[in-house]
Amino acid sequence: MDPALGDRNRNLERHRDWVRQATEAGAQLLVFPELSLTGYFLKDLVPESAIRLEDPIIRELGQLAQRLDVVVGAVIEEPDHRYFNASLYFSHGQLAHLHRKVYLPTYGMFDEQRYFAAGDRFRSFKTDFGRAGILVCEDIWHLSSAYILSLEGADMIICPSASPGRGITTDERLGTAESYGLVCRTYAQFLTTFFLYCNRVGYEDGANFWGGSMAIGPNGDIIAQEEDADEALVLASLDLGDVRRQRLANPLLRDEKLELTINELRRVWHERSRKPF
Repeated sequence: MDPALGDRNRNLERHRDWVRQATEAGAQLLVFPELSLTGYFLKDLVPESAIRLEDPIIRELGQLAQRLDVVVGAVIEEPDHRYFNASLYFSHGQLAHLHRKVYLPTYGMFDEQRYFAAGDRFRSFKTDFGRAGILVCEDIWHLSSAYILSLEGADMIICPSASPGRGITTDERLGTAESYGLVCRTYAQFLTTFFLYCNRVGYEDGANFWGGSMAIGPNGDIIAQEEDADEALVLASLDLGDVRRQRLANPLLRDEKLELTINELRRVWHERSRKPF
């Protein structure tokens, strides 16, 4: 999807169009990219682009999720007037889960901390397809994010993204495309979980968003992928039994030593807090 910057009404209508197409194609889950309802480089448009959970548009978005589940990216305004870059999961006509982006990139071309507050939790949640978790773009570049979701039972990690293209590799692929592919496939294989990555396309504020949306199986293999940087409905058929089969063959999560990890992190945290300089 190529959202129109700051045009929430137009983007909502685009969501309706894509939901119709996905429903006709027999999809059961439709994932939109990061900030799909508003566009990415909002800057001072953040307050007027935001929605509250009690706003009528939440019911309108819920209506899109009558025949399939839908993940939408939006700016959420809290009662204390903090604004969050968030992804909302709708199911059976209702808001089922809300993830507020935790890691806000503020370096290079990114300036999210100037406009957004950071989320403070990662939670998995129940869906018709097993337990799922949501990470928004930069969240996946921190190892603990996906690790926490997997330990909380996530069978599927959903990553809406707004990643601009940067860098060229030796085979003339975008560096960001190659990096995201490696990260997503590594998480899927190491955590033996499905990984759904949805990146936007189009140009905005001089940046080119490269697309590359993909569905990855719990063995790290790509099931389906968008090949061109154009708007497209990427369809993937997921066998939910693959998670069980992969975890029987590679019981990596079973053998995780959570208590050891917690104790060692606590030790590191205490040692760092005692440093005099």
